[in-house]
Amino acid sequence: MKFNKKNISNAIFVIILILFFIPNTRGMMQIFLTRIFSFSPGVVSVEERKQVASYDWKLHGVNTESIDFNTAKDKVVLINYWATWCPPCIAEMPSLQELYNDYGEKVVFLFVTNEVDEDISKFMDAKKFNYPVYRSLSARPEPMVNNPIPQTYLIDKKGNIIIDKTNAANWNSDKVRSTLDELLAE
Repeated sequence: MKFNKKNISNAIFVIILILFFIPNTRGMMQIFLTRIFSFSPGVVSVEERKQVASYDWKLHGVNTESIDFNTAKDKVVLINYWATWCPPCIAEMPSLQELYNDYGEKVVFLFVTNEVDEDISKFMDAKKFNYPVYRSLSARPEPMVNNPIPQTYLIDKKGNIIIDKTNAANWNSDKVRSTLDELLAE
């Protein structure tokens, strides 16, 4: 058999396809491919922006202090809904960790999940993530209810949703960083 570009690309495709059918490698492949195809999220156009209806939301801190969302009023906020079993969530977490490392003192980061504390703690320790994780103790504020995961919102100081991204994204991009810098300067 002669090895040419077509044969090599076909062989790679077949290997990837086989890896998707092996239960132990499926999740890793999904995470790997999601990272490759995750791009910087887009900013919502001004005329289509929604506003946070209420800051009345209580959050239990899993690896941090519990908070009342009212403390985030008049601040730049990034809210990420995620789960430990969600491959797209896991794929975007390293970029969120890098963003948190650089903006954690300036931006309110809320990483929200519905899982039990023990599972979250084990996951965070295993992956070496250290951003603050919360569980919701009351209803999410409108319009951030009943969304798929991962779902991430970037909210400005006035409560406008600047970025509304469903699925994985590269949160450590120049575009996101410049958007954050602009929002912090307002």
